[in-house]
Amino acid sequence: MSQTSRSLPPLPGVGYKQQHYRDIISDAAPVGWLEIHAENYMGDGGRPLAQLRALSEKFPISVHGVGLSIGGPERLDPDHLARLKHLVGWLNPASFSEHLAWSTHDMGFMNDLLPLPYTDDTLTRVCNHVDQLQEAIGRPMLLENPSSYLAFEESTWEEPEFLRQVAKRTGCGLLLDVNNVFVSATNLGFSPQAYIDAFPLNKVGEIHLGGHDEDHDDHGAPLLIDSHGREVADPVWALLDYVLERSGPLPLLIEWDNDVPDWPILRDEAQRAAAALRKTAPGVAA
Repeated sequence: MSQTSRSLPPLPGVGYKQQHYRDIISDAAPVGWLEIHAENYMGDGGRPLAQLRALSEKFPISVHGVGLSIGGPERLDPDHLARLKHLVGWLNPASFSEHLAWSTHDMGFMNDLLPLPYTDDTLTRVCNHVDQLQEAIGRPMLLENPSSYLAFEESTWEEPEFLRQVAKRTGCGLLLDVNNVFVSATNLGFSPQAYIDAFPLNKVGEIHLGGHDEDHDDHGAPLLIDSHGREVADPVWALLDYVLERSGPLPLLIEWDNDVPDWPILRDEAQRAAAALRKTAPGVAA
């Protein structure tokens, strides 16, 4: 495989699922790139890797990690880093990203991406982990803003400024998940537009969109869950327009990880993303 570096185009992408392989190979329009979860492709062979190799010859690939626990208290797991380095080495993806979250404690792994208090100590730890990761894979990463369901009283940084400082100190880029912004804003009671105004959009290399579920907390207040199991909600599309008016066109991913639909439904979401990009730069995602 050629090791010529490719960048993600400012077009719609989708999170790749194996049941969509034949549809994507035969006619992927308007999808311009694909994203995979790193942990699903860390084996030594088999059909998943063979399909990924074939797709990588046709599409730029973004690798999205979900298990590094960049915000965790311990050093990043060396075995996990080694498997990730091997995957990035042979695939030569256009982008690698991970979450501003933690999912490990001692030797245990929790099947969730948990939020962090935004303190000076946390900032130092996250920057050290980002540096460790970037050194291991030999390229800059993108760090994604989380979805939040609670705020920490000990936090001394606002999330956009915290992410700005991580990017400044490590040289990493940022991944802006617009649905996460909307979910966090609803749950914590802040303005999503004000969050975007404070966010370092010049550091963003990729945007994510996904679906969320609606619930209520014990006091009857709205509670949104970042489920990735349904279509993108209309208020999130509106917030995307607000972002793109300020950032210009960027690679834009549709995430749908649970209750994955048939290809035509996912393609319709990608077509709506293409329309959002065209409003910002006519012809870019035609």
